[in-house]
Amino acid sequence: MGMGMAKKAQANSDRDIRVTATSKIWGMTVGILAICIPLSAATRSGPILPLAALTGATVGTLAVWRSDDKKSKANYLSPQKVQYLEQRIANLETIISSDDFDLQRKIKSLESSDSADFLRENHKADRL
Repeated sequence: MGMGMAKKAQANSDRDIRVTATSKIWGMTVGILAICIPLSAATRSGPILPLAALTGATVGTLAVWRSDDKKSKANYLSPQKVQYLEQRIANLETIISSDDFDLQRKIKSLESSDSADFLRENHKADRL
């Protein structure tokens, strides 16, 4: 998939998420209005509760749609940066898997020398 196609797919995905979030916000607001309109008549609070619900939905929708595109773009690396990081990872894998680095052998030799010292000390203590 080309870079242009990836950007279009990302833009469509962002758009779909925004539409989904907006529909959920306003779906909940309709439910809230269905409850608070009769409540506002019963409590004589007037239009305060419905206006608060509409204001909250409006602010939520604005937050969803005005979310900083710069922030979402900043989370993605340029292709050159990705290639550079892949090369670094490959170099590290080469270093770690090389025979010169033989970390397991060194750890095992340390463990065996520690256990041999421990056994010698315990054997001396048993004699006393």
